[in-house]
Amino acid sequence: MARKAEKKRLRTRYGEGDFGVLTTTLLLTVFGIIMVYSASYYTALSKYGDPAYYLKNNMMWMAIGWVVFVAFAYIDYHFWGRFALLAIIIAFITLLLIFTPKSWGIAVTINNATRWIRVIPGRDSITFMPGEITKVALILFIAWFYANDPKRVHKIFKGHAIVIGTAVAAFVLIYKQPNLSTAGIVLLLTLGMMLIAGLAWGWVVLAAGLGAGGFAAIVAIKGGYWLKRVTSFWDPFQDPLGSGYQVSQSLMALGSGGFLGVGLGKSMQKALYLPEAMSDFILPIIGEELGYVGVIALMAVYMLLLWRGCVVAVNAKDLFGTLLAGGITLHIGLQVILNVAVISASFPPTGVVLPLISLGGTATVLFMAELGMLFNISRQSSEKEQI
Repeated sequence: MARKAEKKRLRTRYGEGDFGVLTTTLLLTVFGIIMVYSASYYTALSKYGDPAYYLKNNMMWMAIGWVVFVAFAYIDYHFWGRFALLAIIIAFITLLLIFTPKSWGIAVTINNATRWIRVIPGRDSITFMPGEITKVALILFIAWFYANDPKRVHKIFKGHAIVIGTAVAAFVLIYKQPNLSTAGIVLLLTLGMMLIAGLAWGWVVLAAGLGAGGFAAIVAIKGGYWLKRVTSFWDPFQDPLGSGYQVSQSLMALGSGGFLGVGLGKSMQKALYLPEAMSDFILPIIGEELGYVGVIALMAVYMLLLWRGCVVAVNAKDLFGTLLAGGITLHIGLQVILNVAVISASFPPTGVVLPLISLGGTATVLFMAELGMLFNISRQSSEKEQI
C-alpha cells in the first residue's frame, strides 16, 4: 500500500504534462518549417542559388529547439530560479557588447541597426540577438524576485522599484540599438508580470499612460525616419514605394489570398516584392497562400496554446511557477498580437517575429526553452487540479 501511495504521489508531482502545450508546439514548429520554405524560396534562390537554403537553416534551428524543449521539460523549473540573477546579469553584459568598438568585430550592424552579436568575433556564421535573451532573462528574474519574497509585491522601493529599474535599464540599452519594438515588449512584459504578481490596477494605468507618453515623446524628438516609420501605417498607400512599402505589400498579399488563398507555394509577393517574407512578414504570405482560413486556423492554434499556458499558470504549485508560466504565456501572446497588428496596418512596423513560425535562430531556440519550462511546470501541477 505504501509503495502504491508513493507511486501515486510521484505521478501527481511529476505528471505527463499538458498535452495542449505539447501538441500546439509541435503543430506550430512543423507549420513554421513548411511556411519558411515556401516564403523564402525565391529569396534563397536569388541570394544563394539554393531554394532550400533557408529551409535547411530553419530545420537545423528547429532541431536544436526541440532538444532544448525536451531538456527544459524534464529539468525542474525551480533549478532555473537559482540562476535568475546570473541570467539577468549575463543579459545586460550581452546588451553592452552591442556598443563595443567596430574594430573588435563583436557587434553586427544590418540596415543601420546593431542588434546582433557574433559568437565568433569577426565571423558572421553564428550570431544571436541580446534583446531576445533579455526578454527571457527578465521573465525568469521577475518570477524569482517576487516568489523569493512575496511581500515585495506590496513594497515600492524594495520591490517594484527594483523591477522597474531593471526593465528601464534594459529598455534604454535595447532602444539605443535601435530596437524600439523589443524595448517596448520588455516594458509590457514587466508590467504584465507585475500585474500577475499582485500590482494594483491603478499603478498599471499610470504606468501605461507614462509609457505611451514616453513613446510619443521619443518619436517626436527623433522625428524624420522614426516619425515616418510610426505614422506610415495610418495610410501605407500614401507612400507605397517609400515608408509605406512593406506594409502596403503586406496588405496586398493578404488581399490577394482572399478566403481560401491562392494555394501553398503560389504566392506572388514572396517573389522579392515583400521584404522579410520569411521572417517578420511571414503571416501575409500565409494569408496569400492559405487565405483567411489559414490565418484563422493559425490564430486558433495560438489561442489554444495561450489558453493552456494560462491553465498551467493557474494550476502551478507555487508562486514562482505561476509567475514563470504567466510571463512565458504573456511573452508569446504579445509577440503574436504585435506581429498581427503590424502586418494588418494596425500598428507601426516593429520587427517582431511570429513565434515558432518566422525564421530566426535565437528566437526559435528561446521560445522552445520557454515552452519547455512551461511544460515542466504543467508536469508538476496536481492531476486533480488540471482543467
